[in-house]
Amino acid sequence: MPVTSEAPSGAGTRVPERRSAIVLAVIVITQLMVILDGTVVTIAMPKIQQALDFSPASLSWVQNAYALAFGGLLLLGARAGDLLGRRRVFITGVTIFTAASLLGGLAPSAELLLAARVLQGIGGAIAAPAALTLLMLTFPEGPERIKALGLYSLVSSGGASIGLVVGGMLTDWASWRWGLFINVPIGIALVIAARRSLAETPRQEGRFDIAGALTSTVGITAVVYGFIRVAEIGWTAPEVLAAFAVGVALLATFVVVERRAAHPITPLRLFADRTRVSAYLAMFLVVGTMFGMFFFLTQFLQGVLGFSPLVAGLAFLPLTGLLFVTVRLVPRVIDRIGSDRLMLAGGAMLVIGMVWLMQISVDSSYATAVVGPLVLFGLGAGLVFVPLTSHALTGVQPEDAGAASGLLNVLQQVGGALGLGILVTVFGTASRNAVADGVVGAREVLADSVGTAFAASTVFAVLTLVALLLAVRPWERKPVAVEAPAVPTDSHI
Repeated sequence: MPVTSEAPSGAGTRVPERRSAIVLAVIVITQLMVILDGTVVTIAMPKIQQALDFSPASLSWVQNAYALAFGGLLLLGARAGDLLGRRRVFITGVTIFTAASLLGGLAPSAELLLAARVLQGIGGAIAAPAALTLLMLTFPEGPERIKALGLYSLVSSGGASIGLVVGGMLTDWASWRWGLFINVPIGIALVIAARRSLAETPRQEGRFDIAGALTSTVGITAVVYGFIRVAEIGWTAPEVLAAFAVGVALLATFVVVERRAAHPITPLRLFADRTRVSAYLAMFLVVGTMFGMFFFLTQFLQGVLGFSPLVAGLAFLPLTGLLFVTVRLVPRVIDRIGSDRLMLAGGAMLVIGMVWLMQISVDSSYATAVVGPLVLFGLGAGLVFVPLTSHALTGVQPEDAGAASGLLNVLQQVGGALGLGILVTVFGTASRNAVADGVVGAREVLADSVGTAFAASTVFAVLTLVALLLAVRPWERKPVAVEAPAVPTDSHI
């Protein structure tokens, strides 16, 4: 979760070095587990589809169920830490996440797996905000905190791409279920260590904005559900129209609730600044672009090129490695090169990478059609995330710092889920059209449909670049003074 320089109340109390090392390990491992689980099952999607009889469209819910629950309840999870005590909330969140992982690994049906993924998202949304605040409370301002936040940001930025590699290894060497089972011993160890090493924080006065959390989460879920069902039953089906109607109505209700709430989960004044709104929109779009790329490229690598899950996971290493390196380098060069230039260069790389990927076909090879786009994505995403987070948080008042940083993280999760929902609709339509046009063979139909989905994702990438231009507005020739944030972002990329 992005943060500003203001530390939580109580931060700065010196903790014994050994205990602080244990606290850091608990927090970083928890963060890695929560972020990694957004994509660890992605590489196993073909195996999950075969085992539990998912349709091509409904398969995306394995990823979206987690992302929507996690993103939709993050702000409520942060508020829970304030009101109930962060140690208690952290342990509760990790416990729910661990139990849900066991349930998902044992799931005999698609419905039970999706329920487990929702529970995992809820547990992650409870644990993640408390983890970051506990880190800030444990390490005083200065070199100790900078070092701790550097490790935290590295895990946050690269955890999702690591999940693709780890998921491939577990699926190939054991079973797709081990992508979930692996969390159980880790989660139990984290709970034990947290009980022994974490100190409780004082409770604050206030209320939960339950109405805001529910209307926003259920509203977005209804819209995503509508897009995914379009892929199977068409735009005019009553079920689809009802889903869109419910989603729009709930999101409108959310705006009304937030305008009237004494303690809103999302203060609407955050949207008064044009630069911040453009940055939020860009983050929403860029994550939607990349989640779609992960999802469909995974299917292409295994279904068309014939890669095993392990090899498919390792195939993402060009992106993973460059993303890690770039995220670490950007804060060092941002003052010399300028945040605006870095963002625009990164956005252009994402567009070029998507244009390259949309040329993919059944005759494409990994070396000529995939490596180049992954390199561009790794560099482009690394250049975009750090300065874009800075733009989104610049000028935020101290009382809104938590909500602003949390909202940025929520938009990443919702952007990924909604973007994937739209792309699944495009993919499903393209599959039906390919069969109707006489395309023969499962590999040929899949390659044709993935290429069409990548074409739609290219539109997302172009809109991302437009949003970045609106955020920096180079035609006004007014440099934007932006400081690099302490923590880049909790990205699922």
